[in-house]
Amino acid sequence: MQLKTRLQSLEKELQHKHDFRKNIIGNSPPMIKVFDLIEKTLTNNLTVTITGETGTGKEEVAKAIHYNSTFSKGPFVAINMAAIPKELAESELFGHEKGAFTGAVAARPGKFEEANNGTIFLDEIGDLDPSLQVKLLRVLQEKNITRVGSTSVVKVNNRVIVATHKDLREEVKAGRFREDLYYRIFGLTIHLPPLRDRGRDVLLLAVYFMNRFCKENGYAAKTLSDEAQQKLMTYAFPGNVRELKSLTELACVLSAGNEIMASDFHLEPNNLSPGFYNDSYSLDDYSRMIIRHYLEHNDQNVVVVAQKLNIGKSTIYRMLKDEKGII
Repeated sequence: MQLKTRLQSLEKELQHKHDFRKNIIGNSPPMIKVFDLIEKTLTNNLTVTITGETGTGKEEVAKAIHYNSTFSKGPFVAINMAAIPKELAESELFGHEKGAFTGAVAARPGKFEEANNGTIFLDEIGDLDPSLQVKLLRVLQEKNITRVGSTSVVKVNNRVIVATHKDLREEVKAGRFREDLYYRIFGLTIHLPPLRDRGRDVLLLAVYFMNRFCKENGYAAKTLSDEAQQKLMTYAFPGNVRELKSLTELACVLSAGNEIMASDFHLEPNNLSPGFYNDSYSLDDYSRMIIRHYLEHNDQNVVVVAQKLNIGKSTIYRMLKDEKGII
């Protein structure tokens, strides 16, 4: 009875952890669209394809779908197709029998069997070897697998979620991805926007990562200086959310006091300008960016900046006062 209670408690913890509207951070228009699409996946077994650049959080979305769906009582099994050697991929996916090949000293189930009655997440599906694409197609169509070295058929019941940073339509045109498999996994597509297109989500995420890192490592609570916020808002983040997390955690370590300064964020200089252009920014956002830029290059002299921009000092003070309320 105690074990059953503990298991139920763990299930609730997992569901809370993957309550995507609380734990996938962001409220920009592109992310609201992502949340709406996630909602549409939760009460059916439709195959889901998650697309987006590296580091945008595709596995987190896959977990959110699983733990909030009708498959949540089953296992979530993830496999990165780009990380598996070609000669081992079939065994990893479908399992093998003892003696099926050199080194197969015992029978072992594959990922599809491990994920039975749950969700299998095939990350970087675009890197799947062509010889295995036809076998995967058959499994998806017939819902059964055959282990390497066996002739027996094993029925499987899986929710299938796939992800890729590639354009699969272009891969099909180039002959690297089977057209029939492409249409079989087409299902519902969720595109994760790059961080540079998510506006102020950058700051929400930075604060989230900062607070979590400080709590986990026993640091006193920290804040982001106005200059640090501005620096993050004008960076392109080629590594997306994953890069922001690493940069923020490093900044927590490097900061001398309880306020993280712009100099604590070590950004790639070649990626500073592209992030400036963003459909999520308002005219006031751009105005603040310009004012901050001039202040940083004029020793924070408001009078000089007001003269160079041909605006009043009161306008600068008002803009900066409004900016302090962003987080």
